[in-house]
Amino acid sequence: MANYNAIKYDGFSKGSTTLIKTLTASSSATLSFVDGASSVVLDSTYKEYLFIFNNIHGASDDQVFSFNVSIDGGSNYNVAKTTSNFRAYHRESELGSNDASLDYQTGNDLAQGTGFQHLFSYINTDADMSCAGYLHLFNPSSTTFVKHFLFRGISPYPSSDSDGMKDQFVAGYANSTSAVDAVQFKMTSGNIESGVIKMYGIS
Repeated sequence: MANYNAIKYDGFSKGSTTLIKTLTASSSATLSFVDGASSVVLDSTYKEYLFIFNNIHGASDDQVFSFNVSIDGGSNYNVAKTTSNFRAYHRESELGSNDASLDYQTGNDLAQGTGFQHLFSYINTDADMSCAGYLHLFNPSSTTFVKHFLFRGISPYPSSDSDGMKDQFVAGYANSTSAVDAVQFKMTSGNIESGVIKMYGIS
């Protein structure tokens, strides 16, 4: 594992970051980070973990990049979660009152749902389109508290009128006092055609 200088990211103080694992998608059904497997550390070593997404590209149109967590070493990804999800978007062409908006995404949140949480939504598979962002997972090894997480990402906004961009915000908690020891990412349908996910521990 390589050590990196302290970095600063929006809304957080500086911390020492350690690169734990890099996964590169190649028509991958899932990308999983499991504590103790393939040099992954996801335990009390760090109180905060950071996942950075670079150029995530789907294999089929209008799919959703999503994630879930496990408390049994990756055997099941079905922990109950309560979340919020909103976005800002702007199209490439000025099309009047509907070319930009800030709105809550009622279909992309969870209320004690055990399914995968939506992150990047309705991805466009044009050759030049990809998604980027980050996900923070706080104190996953706690056996006292729920497990908070937050996500922010930028992705294309496909439209029959004009393509554009989406700035997406997701936050919530995994409602379990058991330690989270695995995290999995996937599309709601089809594969992750390409892209890189880097996992860091923050001390």
